[in-house]
Amino acid sequence: MWPTVRVQEAWREGLDAIAITDHIEYRPNKKTVITDHNESFNIAKKASEKYGIIVIKGAEITRKKPLGHMNALFITDANALEVKDPLQAIDIARSQGGYILWNHPGWPDNNSTIYDVHAELLKAGKIDAYEVYNHMESYPLTFDWFAQYNIAPMANTDVHGTVEGDYGSGAMRPLTLVFAKERTEAAIREALDARRTAALFFGNLVGSEEYLTKLLAASLKIRRINEKKIEVTNVSDITYKMKVGNTLYIFPAGKAAMVSVPTEELTVLNCFVGHGKNLTWRF
Repeated sequence: MWPTVRVQEAWREGLDAIAITDHIEYRPNKKTVITDHNESFNIAKKASEKYGIIVIKGAEITRKKPLGHMNALFITDANALEVKDPLQAIDIARSQGGYILWNHPGWPDNNSTIYDVHAELLKAGKIDAYEVYNHMESYPLTFDWFAQYNIAPMANTDVHGTVEGDYGSGAMRPLTLVFAKERTEAAIREALDARRTAALFFGNLVGSEEYLTKLLAASLKIRRINEKKIEVTNVSDITYKMKVGNTLYIFPAGKAAMVSVPTEELTVLNCFVGHGKNLTWRF
């Protein structure tokens, strides 16, 4: 896909930022397309000036298991990462100020195994984030990792064709919510370093109780009608599904609902704060 298309897709979908992370090692057309590994970013960056999209420079370090695939974000020179030793590539990326994202840890066996190499990288603080969702795959066994290893949860498309071709017209792609203080690349990096993220995929959210609770509070505006009824206005683009006992409550994106709630504590079915653990919403 030509890099300008990525920027146009992001603009149409209302995104603030994207990262260009082409494969370095896996290039099936490399005999035909010979280029500078930085060029895709350069092309997208130029297009972003027209569309107002923040484009973050990166590259994918693509190796077989046990290491697997890693994205290096906020780098300065993708060419320098083309070395034989993948651990050296990670160190080079970090020396450039790179932010290391562990891609699809559950691929291809869905076991989400932490091998010795990952344990060492985590212990050394060389993995900053990981995917709880990639393209069409969810990795529920990793939903505890952001708390266990202090790494940021993310969801990404890993798209190679068009976004519309993969997800359909009008669908919301998997994406990472970054709770940045400003709409700048520097603010995005600060938020990522502070692990202020949530992974959003097909209406589901994974993240810490703190940030999901704050997101819910910003999304749902409550007006009490009487002792039994409340009006809930969902000002976000996310539909929230909740449950009390056997009663299901759905608060559609961009709409208001008037409901009778027997308690001020509900289980949010599409918000996960751990493996098999849902967010509890108190209003």
